[in-house]
Amino acid sequence: MSPIFVTGATGFVGSAVARSLVSRGYKLRLLARPKSDRRNLSDLDAEIIEGDLSHVESYSDALQGCRYLFHVAADYRLWVPDPEKMMQINVESTCQLMQAAQKAGIQRMVYCSSVAALGLVGDGSIANEATPVHKESIIGAYKQSKYQAEQVVLDMVRNQQLPAVIVNPSTPIGPRDIKPTPTGQMIVDCASGKMPAYVDTGLNIVHVDDVAEGHILALEKGEIGEKYILGGENMSLCEFFTIVAQVAGVRAPLFKINQKVLWPVAIMSEWLAKNFSIQPKVTREMLAMSYKKMYFSSEKAEKKLGYTHRSARIAIEDAIKWFRQQNMIH
Repeated sequence: MSPIFVTGATGFVGSAVARSLVSRGYKLRLLARPKSDRRNLSDLDAEIIEGDLSHVESYSDALQGCRYLFHVAADYRLWVPDPEKMMQINVESTCQLMQAAQKAGIQRMVYCSSVAALGLVGDGSIANEATPVHKESIIGAYKQSKYQAEQVVLDMVRNQQLPAVIVNPSTPIGPRDIKPTPTGQMIVDCASGKMPAYVDTGLNIVHVDDVAEGHILALEKGEIGEKYILGGENMSLCEFFTIVAQVAGVRAPLFKINQKVLWPVAIMSEWLAKNFSIQPKVTREMLAMSYKKMYFSSEKAEKKLGYTHRSARIAIEDAIKWFRQQNMIH
């Protein structure tokens, strides 16, 4: 069996995709940076190729002989001191990888985009793959980079016959969130009793293993050039923290805070981050994004791919269980 080339397998979603592929008997070839944290690969039977997405020559030979590609790697942070570096990884490196994969004869590719690249209603209504995107309303370097990268892939499908299917995960949570992701950090903070307040916003929560299954369904059943939202359950941030607190056995956040009140805190947090190289808890971009409820529908993936998802509560339970096992919740 020809191997499948996977990027991002050391990370959260990528490791879940790799595990789902291994469980189906696929042979894997995984791209990993030389100094990357490989805890998520420790028990995976796979060939590891040392390389860097920023340097196409470091992995182009490894693409030879592979039948499929899953491009899951991305710089996923809600704040970066240098947005240009995020653009390079998420946009330029995606373009280079797709070109190299096509040159190597890869038959089919699944590109992991994000709901961040999609249009958003924001008022509590539910968006889907066809919701119009207003470029001027795309807030933050991460969302901008994922939107631009998705447009690059779609353009290559239209004009260069790139055999790619796109999936758009919502907000995945669950085991092996080693960094953790911004949402994983919120779970850790809330479950540790360090989340006194919340803002009025909403999100779509999905189990990371359901997202992984959706990737494979996209490979097997997806249509070239189509996008499929891999989401779960829409809920307010208050509802989310309430469940986290219930599962963790701590008190839920008591206060709802207006975003305007937190604006000076965000400015100070960003200043500290830039000057002392620490990740800020709140930024102006985060607050600006929180004005819109990020609710999405996975109906297309359910109908076209047979995609299913478990409840947000189960996803939260699995995330907290894993964080506790790693001594990340105190």
